[in-house]
Amino acid sequence: MSQIRLYVDEDAEEHAVVQGLRARGVDLLTTGEAHRVGATDAEPLAFAVELRRTLYSFNVGDFAYLHREYLLRGSRHFGIVVIPDQRSSIGEKIRRLAALVSDLSAEEMIDRMEFL
Repeated sequence: MSQIRLYVDEDAEEHAVVQGLRARGVDLLTTGEAHRVGATDAEPLAFAVELRRTLYSFNVGDFAYLHREYLLRGSRHFGIVVIPDQRSSIGEKIRRLAALVSDLSAEEMIDRMEFL
């Protein structure tokens, strides 16, 4: 089983969280690093699928809708992770995401949406 690899959506691209996750060995790519800032909501998910990465975002509503649409169409994605409460501390976000990456495999995240 392989480890979850994250693609961090533009709205969740917090430098301290990115650095904290990388310090814990989490493989991630940010929207800025991929030069894809300003994309519509469907584009980051499609790009994450292309890269076989799990999308991480704060945008609960739009990605819950896209998750449902993918499932209804029979399309696959490699997981969506959202943190509905953006007021969580940097440390809490890092802990929750690192625990998810530690507890689940990339294969277990296929077509799955997780609310942290």
